[in-house]
Amino acid sequence: MTTYETMSFHLETERLILRPWAESDAVELRALRAERGEGMCTLEYTRTLIAKLISATETTGIALLPIQRRDEGDFIGYCGLIIGRSTLEEPEIAYELFQRVHGHGYATEAARAVLDAAAATGRERLGATVDAGNTPSFRVLEKLGFARDRVSTEESGEVVWLKRSLP
Repeated sequence: MTTYETMSFHLETERLILRPWAESDAVELRALRAERGEGMCTLEYTRTLIAKLISATETTGIALLPIQRRDEGDFIGYCGLIIGRSTLEEPEIAYELFQRVHGHGYATEAARAVLDAAAATGRERLGATVDAGNTPSFRVLEKLGFARDRVSTEESGEVVWLKRSLP
């Protein structure tokens, strides 16, 4: 098994800061998750979720990071690497942003920073999985050089698997 460097947990771009989770992110993460249409979970549940994300980062050396806009300082979503449907050797890139900030290039900008951080760990490939109907996510991933690999059918519907080699 290959040993990888730990991913950087503080990334900055021209407009964004990706940083480690804080308990104060619970209110915003709760609201973001509610936007999915799955209902509003409790703050306690969201705090537990954040604790699990922090613990997973300590165990795996990769992270899903909150995104905040540099100038406004507001939490707008998250982006990072997860094991998800993949492996630690070839993790998935994942992101989710509030609908109010869609269409401004933030997902692409954050994901580009995560790609660079992933490459710095020594990994050679990343994956991504996207619900077949999520056209905006496909656009982001295609801009970043991901290519469709295969399609699977899950309980929630068709899932498209994408891959990208890292330089």
